[in-house]
Amino acid sequence: MDSEPTFRLTENVRNMTSDKHERNIILHLAYDGSAYHGWQTQKRDRTVQETLEQALTRICGHPVKTVGCGRTDAGVHALHYCANFRTGCTIPEDRVPFAVNALLPHDISVFSAFEGDPGFNAIGSCIRKEYIYRIWNAPIRDPFLERRVCFYPQHLDMTMMQQAAAAFEGTHDFRAVRSVGTETRTTVRTVYHCRAEKEGNLITVRICADGFLYNMCRAMVGTMVYASYGKLRPEEIPALLEAGDRRLTGPTMPPQGLYLNHIWYPDFAFGDEE
Repeated sequence: MDSEPTFRLTENVRNMTSDKHERNIILHLAYDGSAYHGWQTQKRDRTVQETLEQALTRICGHPVKTVGCGRTDAGVHALHYCANFRTGCTIPEDRVPFAVNALLPHDISVFSAFEGDPGFNAIGSCIRKEYIYRIWNAPIRDPFLERRVCFYPQHLDMTMMQQAAAAFEGTHDFRAVRSVGTETRTTVRTVYHCRAEKEGNLITVRICADGFLYNMCRAMVGTMVYASYGKLRPEEIPALLEAGDRRLTGPTMPPQGLYLNHIWYPDFAFGDEE
């Protein structure tokens, strides 16, 4: 894109700043996480949050800090993601996606923007999320899916994977399927559904919960893979969760197969329906 129109747009928007009314703007966006070290801003590594904030800062004419709906890890994608930020800039909400997308790299896209309640917080107001994990289960890799699926050439038993998936449903302490990372007040979560399905060579695991621990989804899928091999039985999973020992459950699967797919709030949701 030619830089001159972008510069003029940015200069015009900078003049639309008012101190009289601070708005809470909600963004619906998506990103391919392959080139980023996760969502959250870090000191040395490139992240989605930092990249988005740089573009919003240019548009709004003041430093912008966003709040994201969750901390996706390095290499993880978001088909649907929610973030919010506060600004006195008076640019119309329907113009925000066009303005910010003109400044963003092509692997991040803002779909829509609207003004939310002052108390809205993208992570604190979220009531449930759904992640999907995609496995390319075939003898030969697909080069066009290299950064978007986990390539797994060994045969996976779908019946065992489905039984293992169902064993995770309900309210449990999930510390047995989390990695050491961000500390949380509690490791108890409610999984509303956990399903595995296969279409052609593509296996898709859907996990919906009221919250997730660090690497929880990827470890759950790794445990399903272990069940497929007979390294553990699906009916053992409740006892493994109760034991709380990470060493007894399956491996943490690679990040490129994981996508944030659906996020729910009390008054709206972003995501793909099943």
